[in-house]
Amino acid sequence: MKVNTSKVSQFFFLVVFFILFIMTEYRGKDDIFFAINGFFRANPLVATTYILSMKSITPLILPGLLLIVFAFLLGRFFCGWICPLGTIIDLFTDRIKKKDTPPFFKTRFKYYLLLTLLSASFFGVNISGLLDPIGILVRAMTFFIYPLFGFTIRSGWTGLYSLFGDSRDYIEPLYGFIRDHIMPFRETFYPLAFLSTLMIFTIILLERYGRRNWCRNICPLGTLLGLFGRLSIVKRIPVKLCGDCRQCKDTCPTGFDQDILQRQDCILCMECKIKCSLKRVHFPIRLPSFKKDTVNPSERRIFLTGIVSGFALSKIFTFREPSSFEHLLRPPGVRKEDEFLRACVRCGECIKVCLKNALYPSSLQAGLYGLYTPILIPRLGYCEYNCNLCGQVCPTGAIPHLPIEEKRKFVIGTAVIDRNRCLPYEKRINCIVCEEHCPIPDKAIRFEVSEEIDYSGRKVLLKKPYVKEELCNGCGICENKCPLEGKSAIVVFSTGKVLKKRV
Repeated sequence: MKVNTSKVSQFFFLVVFFILFIMTEYRGKDDIFFAINGFFRANPLVATTYILSMKSITPLILPGLLLIVFAFLLGRFFCGWICPLGTIIDLFTDRIKKKDTPPFFKTRFKYYLLLTLLSASFFGVNISGLLDPIGILVRAMTFFIYPLFGFTIRSGWTGLYSLFGDSRDYIEPLYGFIRDHIMPFRETFYPLAFLSTLMIFTIILLERYGRRNWCRNICPLGTLLGLFGRLSIVKRIPVKLCGDCRQCKDTCPTGFDQDILQRQDCILCMECKIKCSLKRVHFPIRLPSFKKDTVNPSERRIFLTGIVSGFALSKIFTFREPSSFEHLLRPPGVRKEDEFLRACVRCGECIKVCLKNALYPSSLQAGLYGLYTPILIPRLGYCEYNCNLCGQVCPTGAIPHLPIEEKRKFVIGTAVIDRNRCLPYEKRINCIVCEEHCPIPDKAIRFEVSEEIDYSGRKVLLKKPYVKEELCNGCGICENKCPLEGKSAIVVFSTGKVLKKRV
């Protein structure tokens, strides 16, 4: 029995993917040495759109550029040997009953989609992360699947404890290992969790209309690699189906169309070679041919439509209500909103590792362009003074990896006291919660002491809080800890000095 090397590689990288995803988590240490960001940094789509949108290169995306070089040599090998989403699709494809392929999937939609995303990136709107296969998978796992896994394990273990009774101490070490090394640090089901999971299920359900339907007809990463791979030096022989067999068309998950192997779709899975009973199929190394292929994704109509669509998309996505900026808080290190949006791949890993659960995926708070980007919501969590994990796991440096000392001084926003709600001002009742929790050594929240008459007619010494703006870094702990129900009496705004850092 022949072993398919591509299947072994797929399984290996899927295991690596899951291990890195689990390691991208707070485990009681201040540093994360291995993270899932490696899959994004080695992503050619991320690298290409980053360069187009930022008009610059960062060393963080060099692995992605290296994979582009390999794509020129080997074609779409990434899809058949590495891509974890492709591997998961393969696990389901034989279990789903097939239907006739709709005419839509026989169009060149994937080229329009890719060129629109690339064109939009060039015009300053990088939204490729929304449809990047690695991003789709990581978001679904981060926002729903992994928290559900943690909730299920904890709930199930509670039942096991009841079942084992006095003997539960025997299984405690196993639970301790799973809790410390596998389970999520917390079980937060984030906004957009349903949408993220729905995208995964939709991709799997597309298998009803053909194997690797997403990969063949939609995936922008696969389409990009296919364009690079049209000049690859690895070529399948024979190019066409054999007249007396035609078995390869049923075996191949992506590559055959009208009895001809479409080179830009071949993922080098080698299934046709392994299953060829006549031993005719092989993959020799040949110099690329520059003859015009049957499918020409660079024809003028597709190219021009993609450019125009990308330009139009860039204008639609950049519109935002000006008032939305005042409460728009980004992770520490983000200086310019437009640069952050162009660099962010919307992977959600900064949200996953946020120590105090302060970061959440934006739905429409940052506009349509800001979908899935991280925003800080102080009422739900705050930026830990001694934590810089979000910058450590960011794949592209959209959130800079700041040293702790520099991160502590970076201004996220500025706290403002609402005197119509603050207890000392409104109720003439002393409350020192915000000042107590302020992590700034010199205290960014201080008091004015005054003698006043409370509502019962007694004299009281009131400590009225005020914010020392030149010291406040906008971490949000004061807003988070404010004891009032509902809206806090102290609110962090992003206006003013948010783009600078304290000296």
